[in-house]
Amino acid sequence: MTYNSAFKKDLEIAIQAARLASELLIAAKQADVKINSSIGKDIKLEADVESEKLIVKHLSENTPYNILSEESGLVKASDEQTLRWIVDPLDGSLNFSRDFDMYGISIGLWNNGEPVLGVIYDFNHQKLYTGIVGEAAFCNGDRIYVSDITDKKDSILTTGFPVYSDFSQETLLKFVTGIQAYKKVRLLGSAALSLIMVAKGSMEAYTEDDIAIWDVAAGLAIVKAAGGSYSYSEGSGPNYLKVYASNGQ
Repeated sequence: MTYNSAFKKDLEIAIQAARLASELLIAAKQADVKINSSIGKDIKLEADVESEKLIVKHLSENTPYNILSEESGLVKASDEQTLRWIVDPLDGSLNFSRDFDMYGISIGLWNNGEPVLGVIYDFNHQKLYTGIVGEAAFCNGDRIYVSDITDKKDSILTTGFPVYSDFSQETLLKFVTGIQAYKKVRLLGSAALSLIMVAKGSMEAYTEDDIAIWDVAAGLAIVKAAGGSYSYSEGSGPNYLKVYASNGQ
């Protein structure tokens, strides 16, 4: 794994934070998973909170950048700073609590509203995904690329229903209409790992409406670094986005 970017040191710091948090999460998984709250379709775990504390501490001690994190919101802010860490300390919390092994740690760095780099650690499978936009993306040091499939009828779409989704008949009909062109559709329960599937060429596209920015911040950077593309627009509230990412074909 070789990077030449000015952000190489920042990437290393994010990797360190992800590895530290993974040790905590592995220990939490081996013990009884503690649920802090389960309201509607959302779940909050004690492991999320503790992982976030560790990651935020490491990032704030080693970089001057702003930090936005899932559990605490904006925990470090300066109007003079354009760079911002965006952290999901455990993406796929419900999967984690139910022993469905699609979850991971997501740490992205954005500059003026666009991703610069991403680190996603699928610690359950010991797979570390990294990417710096404009350079390359890697899994455990091996280069990864998006697929070259061009036709939707041959493509796999990965998507999901965010926590605050509207499950009305009209919304579900619109969803079904939008996915019919694809060969297959997969819902993994982790936006971060869904984007990894696009980045490493296992799937061709990802889309989700009203997904939280911390769920996709690192993944969008890695998709772009792997040769893919993305677009996003504002969702229904602050820090929520309508996102589409693909292999760019």
